[in-house]
Formats: sequence, C-alpha cells, structure tokens
Amino acid sequence: MTELASTDLAFNNIIDGKLVAASDGATIDVLSPSNGQVFASISRSSQLDVDKAVKSARRAFESGTWGKLTALERGRLLMKLGEKILENHEELAQLEALDTGKPMTQARADITAAARYFEFYGSAADKVHGETIPYVDGYTVAVVPEPYGVTGHVIPWNYPAQMFGRTLAPALAMGNATVLKPAEEACLTPVKLSELALEAGFPPGAINVVTGYGHEAGAALSEHPDIDFISFTGSPDVGTIIQCAAAKNHIGCVLELGGKSPQIVFADADLEQALPVITNAIIQNAGQTCSAGSRLLVQQDIFEQVKTKLVARFSELRMGSHEMDLHCGPLISAKQQQRVKSFVDQAVASGLPLLAQAQLSPDAPVDGFYQPAALFGPVPRDHILAREEVFGPVLVMIPFADEADAIELANDTDFGLAAGVWTKDGARQIRVANAVRGGQVFINNYGAGAGIELPFGGVKKSGHGREKGFAALHEFSTTKTIVINHG
Repeated sequence: MTELASTDLAFNNIIDGKLVAASDGATIDVLSPSNGQVFASISRSSQLDVDKAVKSARRAFESGTWGKLTALERGRLLMKLGEKILENHEELAQLEALDTGKPMTQARADITAAARYFEFYGSAADKVHGETIPYVDGYTVAVVPEPYGVTGHVIPWNYPAQMFGRTLAPALAMGNATVLKPAEEACLTPVKLSELALEAGFPPGAINVVTGYGHEAGAALSEHPDIDFISFTGSPDVGTIIQCAAAKNHIGCVLELGGKSPQIVFADADLEQALPVITNAIIQNAGQTCSAGSRLLVQQDIFEQVKTKLVARFSELRMGSHEMDLHCGPLISAKQQQRVKSFVDQAVASGLPLLAQAQLSPDAPVDGFYQPAALFGPVPRDHILAREEVFGPVLVMIPFADEADAIELANDTDFGLAAGVWTKDGARQIRVANAVRGGQVFINNYGAGAGIELPFGGVKKSGHGREKGFAALHEFSTTKTIVINHG
C-alpha cells in the first residue's frame, strides 16, 4: 500500500478476486467526518452486484480452490493476512481515521485488533474437532463440524476494520466462503483489507466485498436465497429486518444489536481505578460503541463524590479532527450528529442537570460533525436518556440505594450486552455478576482491551449468538452426525 492521498480516492467492489465497479457504474460520495468534505467514492452496488458476489462465493466453496483447502491451509492464509495487516499498519490506520473521524491512537489500536483476529482464528482453524458418541454395540457415531457454505456479513460503520476481522476471520477459519457488505458511511478499510487478502493468497471468491446502501445492497444480501448463514451488527430495527429475511430462507443468523450498558459503582469501589475506565468507556470512538458504558449507576453514599470527580474529568476532555488525536473525534455523519444532539437538547429542555461537557478545540474544522461529550446527573430512571441507546458520548448518572436496588436498576432495560461492576467485596462481585443480565460482565475493569478471545454478544434486544473466541467458530459452522453400523 502507498501513502494515502486526501482526495480523489475511488473504492470498488471485490468480486471473484477482482476489483470491479458497480454494474451500472453508480457511486456514492464519501465524506470526512472531521471536516464534512468529500474525499472519496465507493461503488453503489445493486441486487445484480450482490448476486454476482454470492455466485462467486458459491463457486469458491463448491468447486474452487477455497473449498478444497484443509483447515491447516486455511489457517496459514489467515495468519498471512494478519501479517499483511501489520506490515501496512500505519497506512490502514490513516485510512480508518480519515473514514470514521476517530483519533489516530484509536485507529491504530483498531488495526492492531483487526490483525489479531486473523492471528487468533488462523491458529485456531485446525483445532475445532468433532467427537464420537458411545452408542449401542456394533455402531460407531461421529459428530463432524462442517462449514455452512456461503455466509453473508453486514457490518456497521463504527469499527469497520475491526468488524471485518471479527466477522470474517471465524467464518473463513471454518471454511465458509464469504460476502461482506460494509456500511456506506465507512467501508474503505474493508475494501483495502480484502485487497491485502488477495495479496496474501486467498483464492478468488473466498472474500467478496460489495459496497452500497443498506436498503439496496444490504437488503439484497440478507434476502438472497443462496446465503446459508448471515451475521449482522447494527440497530435492533434493522436486526429485525435481517432476522425476518433469514427466517424466510430458513437459515440461521448472529445478531449484535447494541446496548444500554450499566457501570455499577458501589461505595467501597476504588475510584482512582474506576473513574478513568468509566470515562474512557463512554468517550471511546465518541461513544459510538455498542458496548459503551452509557449508564453510570452510583451508590447514593458516594454519588456526590463521584459526580465531583467526573465533572473535573469531563471538563478536561478535548475534541478535534482525527489528525489532532485528542480524546474524542467527530461523530460519523451529520445525521448521527443531529441524532445525538437531539437527545442532549431534549435532556436539557426537560431540566436534567448538564454537569459538564468536553471542549471543542478552536483548531477543529468548522464543518466537522462534532458533538461534545456530556455528563448528566442525577437522571430519573424512566427518562429517555436513561433508557434509549444514544450511540454518542453521553453519560448519565443514576443513584441507587443498595445491592438489590443496583441489580434491579441494571436489569431495567430492553438491552443486555455488557456491564461493569466496581466493588472490593468478593462475594458481592459474584452475586451481582450472576444476577445482571448481559453477555459480558466485567468486575473492576471494563472492555478488557480488544477482547478477541472473549465470547461477545447479548440478550434481550441486544441480539443473540456469539462472536469472538472459540464460540464464533461454532456459530459459523454446523455439525453432521455419521452413524456407522459395522457389526
């Protein structure tokens, strides 16, 4: 890869191992969140383009080189892609930051995590074993893991590079051929990563990428009758549409649909340890993270103390363009900026105390999509700000009385993705972790880094199925039971 230019970048689809434009030549302008200016274009794929990609994947799986590779050979290709990503680390990070607006430090961490996905699943590809089942005399029964065939992947705009690795690496490790539809707001690194996959030796059709609008290319992929399994990360509303499309074709799906995750701070918590993590968990990627710790539940005995300390922290936060590499960058688009701003404006209009806000750097471009990180509290439990996913850097503080109240409050949400528990009491740690409904519970920490090894997913409206860790390998495969009568 060469050094990035800031203008006139054109990104095409990758279908059957080739860079190709949309069938009708249509394109979509790509805007930089940092300054609101057009700097690139992507292909506006249609149903025809998606169909070509799916057919390419089917050929690769059933009659091409990809379907004939052993698990060991697939793993080696995944490892090679991980190496390619690290070799091109800085260029990919620049592209990720330019496309999403996130600070360069975060973009670099995302590229490192993307490489780690391919390292992890490359080394795991030949370690998914079947089993034998004791049966009646004269019989041997084998349960053999197998790929589904062609898997569809629809990913969001908040972590395009990481999501490329998170969803494709386990699917490829299990032998599936893949078709990826990235979000139109940020899809440049997935295209570049797919090019690197070809350089690493992935055969044509193993990885296909079609860019375009969700209601066009995304819908065409999720509804395609020759997809065997689909993975989606995004909003609950679109997740419902994806799940209905999968049901019509009688296929399975993994859905990760966001959250309203609580951070529960008890009176005995180590605040010096907790508060930096709590702050970062809501400002990372400008709050545009499904597992963002957006509800801060604080025991009433220390509520004022925590409030004072967090006001000081939020007042010191600075926002600016991705190149400035400050605490926060812009939101992804003008639409998202307006959405988050409407939540903040509504909260202020309803009389909620706005305790502190981040400061926008005077050097930040005037047309960027900036929305200052905001701290509110105390917030009533039934307020919209305490119940709906804002998907922006907005933290709400809610007091609780005791352990039972904290658990009830933590579970009083339609979502159940992640939770944080801050206490020195070992017995309480286990009680609360067991009682909180969520796919991940962190005790005296939150997020655990990139967490490639840690199964991730939610309950309730946060979705179902698991990504990351060995759990993802099982999600992207099925089993065949072979019963042998040998007398």
